Amino acid sequence: MDLVNHIRFYHFISAVLENQQADSLCKECKAFVNSVKAIRKGLNTIKHQHNDTLETLPKETFYLYEEALSRIGLLKTSDKAEGQKSAGNCTMPKGVCFAKSSKGILKTIE
Repeated sequence: MDLVNHIRFYHFISAVLENQQADSLCKECKAFVNSVKAIRKGLNTIKHQHNDTLETLPKETFYLYEEALSRIGLLKTSDKAEGQKSAGNCTMPKGVCFAKSSKGILKTIE
C-alpha cells in the first residue's frame, strides 16, 4: 500500500463528500451514508496500521491526512437515508452517483 497516495485519495474524497452534503438528494441517500462510513473506516485503518509512520511523513502530507480526518468527522449522515435512485428522486443516468463514483479511484491505487 502506498501510504502517501492513500492519504491523497482520502483528502480528495473527504472534500467531495463534504461538498455533496450540501446537495439535498445526496445527503439523504444511502450511497452517501455508505461512502462516508467507508472513508471513515479507511482513515481509521491508516491510523491503526501506520500510526508510527504518520508523524514521520512530510508535514504537507500529514496535514492532508489531518484535514481528511477533520472533514469526514464533521459530516453528518441520516439514519433515515434511502437510495435516492430507487426512490425515483435522483435522475442521474444509470451507473452515475456523485457519492460513489470517486470511491472507484481507490480500487485503482490499491
